[in-house]
Amino acid sequence: MEDEERRDVGDREREREKQSQRSQMGRAFKYVILGGGVAAGYAALEFVRRRGDATAGELCIISEEAVAPYERPALSKGYLLPEGGARLPAFHTCVGANDQLLTEDWYNEHGIELMLQTKVVSADVRGKTLLTSSGEVISYTTLIVATGARVLKLEEYGGNGSDAENVCYLRNIVDADKLVRAMRSCPGGNAIVIGGGYIGMECAAALVANKIKVTIVFPGKHCMGRLFTQKIAEFYENYYTSKGVTFIKRTAVSSLEISSGKVTTAILIDGRCLPADMVVVGIGARANTALFEGQLAMDKGGIRVNGQMLASDASVYAVGDVATFPVKLFGGEARRFEHVDCARRTARHAVAAALEPSGATGDIDYLPFFYSRVFALSWRFYGDNAGEAVHFGDLGFSAASSSPKFGAFWVNKGRVAGAFLEGGSPEEYEAIAHTVRRGAAVPDVAQLAREGLAFVLREGKSGAARPRSGERGGGGGDKPSYAWHATLGVAAAVTIAALAYWYARKAPCLVKRGF
Repeated sequence: MEDEERRDVGDREREREKQSQRSQMGRAFKYVILGGGVAAGYAALEFVRRRGDATAGELCIISEEAVAPYERPALSKGYLLPEGGARLPAFHTCVGANDQLLTEDWYNEHGIELMLQTKVVSADVRGKTLLTSSGEVISYTTLIVATGARVLKLEEYGGNGSDAENVCYLRNIVDADKLVRAMRSCPGGNAIVIGGGYIGMECAAALVANKIKVTIVFPGKHCMGRLFTQKIAEFYENYYTSKGVTFIKRTAVSSLEISSGKVTTAILIDGRCLPADMVVVGIGARANTALFEGQLAMDKGGIRVNGQMLASDASVYAVGDVATFPVKLFGGEARRFEHVDCARRTARHAVAAALEPSGATGDIDYLPFFYSRVFALSWRFYGDNAGEAVHFGDLGFSAASSSPKFGAFWVNKGRVAGAFLEGGSPEEYEAIAHTVRRGAAVPDVAQLAREGLAFVLREGKSGAARPRSGERGGGGGDKPSYAWHATLGVAAAVTIAALAYWYARKAPCLVKRGF
């Protein structure tokens, strides 16, 4: 036994010595993807499809997580279901786009080094190096920054309680596991959801599915304030209310009372006290740009890139949540999008640009796309919610209606700038996407309201595209397939067979969200 213990100690010492030597020596790669989220997986698949298997020292992915890249939207849907919930490896990238399933073995088979559970503590853009928390220096020729965003904590707004056992955020699998434990610990209990945006609304639906009573608290006048109009929001709030959810609007949680490491009460600014068996916080996110502040040009909270996703340093690309890029549809205005569709498409475009001769891929031509599915509802939005909102369909909530269909167009300067549709078919979603892409002319707003989908179905078959300022003729941009867009919202869930079966047979709730 003593000999065995001595051998174990010796093995551990040799391993530490090897790690120390490796840290001092460092490693070099031609391409490094920094970040292990959705964008990293799609970038890796694009690399293999364009270049083939990576050779030794050619490509690595550095991720703080313990698992290979996965589809984050699954966390707020399938993962939180009360039974038959999705689990890895079922939702690794790139199943969300109805594509290959990239498990850790896939990366190994294709020569891509995965540096998991590795935190980069500093970056030297000029020197083209990254320093990890273990002291290892990673050098690169080309860097793709896919660091995503981090959740905003209560403490950043003067609140408290983030470390409590039953206070949950949702950004990664560790967060999702904590949320599942919290739900299982309080069946039939009271949950306070702080925030009325994507995370708040989708997690609320998951909580209801787990038979937990839900109160949503947020300071805005209606849910999904950045996207929904008042009329659209009223429909969803009425629907949630019919499921037992309570909305408390135009106020905020000022503090949380904690006993024995758990929150027991949420105290509102107006002094009201709400009993809480668990708390879910969804108050926004902030792009992870800290490593590059002062080294790369920043814009609108992200790293500023051009249409090739190339940053102000010629060796660095940025993609996904962290990238602020020019949108042709908006006349070249720079925007940053925190959504899974953007992560997928910008990652692919950056890899194409990095591997091809300068300018050969053209500038990205992105159609902003957002979607969600909660309970038996499903909506999609394309474009920009700028200008006058023109509603169509029946927005009045009725518990008897199992398949509502309604929407809105945003008309800006006489043209369709954006479109929202609840309950559409693939063909209808394709039609509204095409109408937004074209910037269809609207001669009569009242007629548009009367016609609704009939307008897009007609206009989608004819008409010239809207000219975009600064667009070069014949540019080979990253032009989307509208059929792909139309099916994307379904694909991320239905490719997870067990989840899709559970959804179809037992509980029509919460299957889809764009991150």
